[in-house]
Amino acid sequence: NQEMKNKLHTGVNNFGKNNTTPTTTRMSRRARVASDVRQKCAAYVLALRPWSFSASLTPVALGSVLAYKLEGSVDLLILMVCAVTVLVVHGAGNLVNTYYDFSKGIDHKKSDDRTLVDEILAPQDVVMFGALLYSLGCLCATLLYFLSTMKLEHLALIYFGGLSSSFLYTGGIGLKYVALGDVVILITFGPLAVMFAHAVQVGYLSVLPLVYAVPLALNTEAILHSNNTRDMDSDKHAGIVTLAILIGPTLSYVLYNFLLFVPYVLFCILATRYTISMALPLLTLPMAFSLEKQFRSRFYAKIPQKTAKLNLLMGLFYVFGIILAPAGSLPLL
Repeated sequence: NQEMKNKLHTGVNNFGKNNTTPTTTRMSRRARVASDVRQKCAAYVLALRPWSFSASLTPVALGSVLAYKLEGSVDLLILMVCAVTVLVVHGAGNLVNTYYDFSKGIDHKKSDDRTLVDEILAPQDVVMFGALLYSLGCLCATLLYFLSTMKLEHLALIYFGGLSSSFLYTGGIGLKYVALGDVVILITFGPLAVMFAHAVQVGYLSVLPLVYAVPLALNTEAILHSNNTRDMDSDKHAGIVTLAILIGPTLSYVLYNFLLFVPYVLFCILATRYTISMALPLLTLPMAFSLEKQFRSRFYAKIPQKTAKLNLLMGLFYVFGIILAPAGSLPLL
């Protein structure tokens, strides 16, 4: 009887193992696959540097709200497609920057972008993702042609001008590496993006958005300049030249202050001469003074990200200031 009980007990245990072990193994395998997929997606998002997207989204918002003040209405579908277009081209440009900085040995273990250094993604993954985003941007630009009344040649000129700039910043001839990156960013993420967003709404090109883009463009350039100032030593070691390297730490501090505070001077002029609503961006002044203090102490960690946050908030207040401005109170060319 005892022998039969032992066999029965063993059979019951084996029955439980035969039924649960494969199921547990499958569930564990699925969990690992799901975890790998999540980590991969997180790596792709991280490679895009989403903290920098304020530099592309705020110009779209500014150009659209200027169209609203001129035409009295905004096509929300065009606005969304335009935002996606600018955003994916910006993201693709960030990926190009990641690839070429790694290829030239600029990125290292202490760099802000360690996507390839830490082997979070493979170089071919970054290349394929960048090509996918550029393709998506072209698709969105094509859609804008059918949604907007803007002439094809004008749309193509601005779009491919922005796309080329995002690639040539570090790809191809690498304008960043010959101290021309600041000029590219100042033009692309300021006047060009604002004009593009305005033109697809109203259907024609205008000089007005270029003027209104100046405060935003200066503040956006402050993001790049703080980034280049932080990376001066590693950039020198890699043998490249940036504006921050050419002028040195002291003049870099002076230039950063110029880029940071001149927009507030312009907002004060607009608020006192035209409409008080343009004083809204002044609410971000405490953040600017905090950044100035950190830059002056040469503690550059996270300054680009903090400047991007300031850029987003100042841009939003700028947009709201234009929306709240009484009819006919804003300066027109």
